[in-house]
Amino acid sequence: MLPFMIAVQEACARIGLVTGKGIAAVVKQHYSRFVLYSVVILVLLANTINIGADIGAMAASAKLLVNLPFAVLILFFAAGILILEIFTSYRMYARILKWLALVLLAYPITALMVHEPWLEILKATLVPHLDFNFGFLFIIIGVFGTTISPYMFFWQASQEVEESRLKGYFRKNRVRVSSTDIKSLRIDNATGMILSEITTWSIIVVGATVLHSHGVTDIKSAAGAAKALQPLVHSFPHAGYLSKLIFSLGIIGLGLLAVPVLSSSAAYAISESVDWKASLNLKLNQAHGFYGVITISTLIGLMINFIGINPVKALVYSAVLNGLAAVPLLFLIAHIGANKKIMGARKSSLLSSFLVWSTFAFMGIAAIGMVLLIKKF
Repeated sequence: MLPFMIAVQEACARIGLVTGKGIAAVVKQHYSRFVLYSVVILVLLANTINIGADIGAMAASAKLLVNLPFAVLILFFAAGILILEIFTSYRMYARILKWLALVLLAYPITALMVHEPWLEILKATLVPHLDFNFGFLFIIIGVFGTTISPYMFFWQASQEVEESRLKGYFRKNRVRVSSTDIKSLRIDNATGMILSEITTWSIIVVGATVLHSHGVTDIKSAAGAAKALQPLVHSFPHAGYLSKLIFSLGIIGLGLLAVPVLSSSAAYAISESVDWKASLNLKLNQAHGFYGVITISTLIGLMINFIGINPVKALVYSAVLNGLAAVPLLFLIAHIGANKKIMGARKSSLLSSFLVWSTFAFMGIAAIGMVLLIKKF
């Protein structure tokens, strides 16, 4: 996944930096209303379900650490996230998110605390195992949907716009993007994607070598995964409890990192499509619509947790939905990134275009294959 992730997110970031607009604004300017509204609906639907699943996972994990009712915990997390998004400045908020990214270390640390068959893991890491059946394709689309996600496309582009505003590019009527800007963007993007993929790899390794290999295959919540680790890890005294604690804190931290991004990316998409002011730099009274979308999508996601959906199933289904929604969006990103009329001299290189189109083709074939195999499942 790593080269695909780097290429797709670099293209999204470059679109935002070069055009000074988010993905939805670019689509609105250069494509039909049907394309625009289809894009926005896909993102809004996928993001809202994802928000609900993430808040539920955070609350279930926190319940392992503090003796409070589940309902109280999900209300606490939802309210806390909304307060931070709406009432802190973008500069402060960005700093909080950057520090929260350190929770990604929870998963590599958990993997290192376990006695692992490293040679077997190395082989499995470098040599793909492929099956053509519904179950395999379903999970592969879900794994891609958690890493090459529609909300990240919109967030990446919009954050380049936000950062450009902070640097005063718009006040200086800056039009041209320098090679230094592009180089800095690519280094930042590649670093983030590598750390993200190390996290994904670590989660898969722990899930396989600790849980699955010990017959733990029926996990009903993210907290259940953390709890199941405790009796199975014996690297040193109290290693089991520490692994459970670190894994739980990782789930909570990632939720605090992901939910604001999910709701904000939906708000950027809708606001740009209807010409509302859209920026985390603005105060609440300056961008009612933008912050209204953030609030409503978070509250709807919160309500999903009260209809009795299994939290892990919700996470998996939302990941698959993200993977399916990503396919038409990848087509658009590949097309925009390579369009000289939109991107000028900063259009995608042959390598960038090849990787983004390859991502579209791979995820599209997997999606079509999964749909065709549903009847056999």
